[in-house]
Amino acid sequence: MIEKLKKEKQFRQQKQDWYGYLLLLPAAVLMTVLVFYPILVTFSYSLQKMKLTAPDDTAFVGLENYRDVLNSADFHYALGNTLCLLILVVLLCMVCGLGLSSILNVRTRLQGFLTAIAILPWALPPVVNGILWKWIFYPGYGFLNKILIRLHFINIPVQWLSQRWTLLAVVALVAAWRNIPFCTVVYISAMQAIPDSVIEAAAIDGAGPWQRFQRITFPLLLPASGVVLTSTSISAVNVFDEIVSLAGYGDLGKTLLIQDYLTTFSFLDFGTGSALSYLIMILAGLLGLLYLKSIAREGEEV
Repeated sequence: MIEKLKKEKQFRQQKQDWYGYLLLLPAAVLMTVLVFYPILVTFSYSLQKMKLTAPDDTAFVGLENYRDVLNSADFHYALGNTLCLLILVVLLCMVCGLGLSSILNVRTRLQGFLTAIAILPWALPPVVNGILWKWIFYPGYGFLNKILIRLHFINIPVQWLSQRWTLLAVVALVAAWRNIPFCTVVYISAMQAIPDSVIEAAAIDGAGPWQRFQRITFPLLLPASGVVLTSTSISAVNVFDEIVSLAGYGDLGKTLLIQDYLTTFSFLDFGTGSALSYLIMILAGLLGLLYLKSIAREGEEV
């Protein structure tokens, strides 16, 4: 009798397992068709000489495309722009996110309303963000130049979008403005997880607001800072729409993604473009691993 009950229970468990696998099957098929298959095809393209302008001149070249990309001056220029954006976006997001979260963490009647307003830039599409900020920084009719001229800080309009470093600064500001709400939410969640008794005990011992932040709050926010750091780094590497909205596909603001787009779809060099895509994917994958480790570390801290 007992053996019979065990077999029935085991059969029901196996039936439930197979039912779960069947439910996952459509998602697995979609992932295979839309994700894994393109990844494999792209890798095969990266090992070939493949230009649509010369369809008959296709040949297997191994890692030659990767070597050409790494030795290219355009790649070095785009990599420099990408790293510059990464540093600026990460610094702006961490500093502004931490400051904004400290303000919004103060319990007031308007706390919920102000938090909702702060999250709005996160909800806007990147293209819309770029167009909105272009109206501010455009040399001819830009709002910022008009204000600076009327205040007599400048005599002629500043070409914000026509110089490499000012353009990168503007792009970093736009990308950070879109990512700061996420950083703020992460920091607020981490701050609210800190027990009030710890802060109150430090205040009773005579610690001031800055000492409490430096000795208690900030060390406890380090796991959340890891999440913010890796998430904003991935976002900075993937900046595309903002640059195109602000300055088009020109060389001044060319990043790795824009270089990859131009190589693949403008010059129709699918071999070199696929190799560059894989290099970008490796960079984003390393940042993604850091992101997952940061989340796991934050979970252990909690």
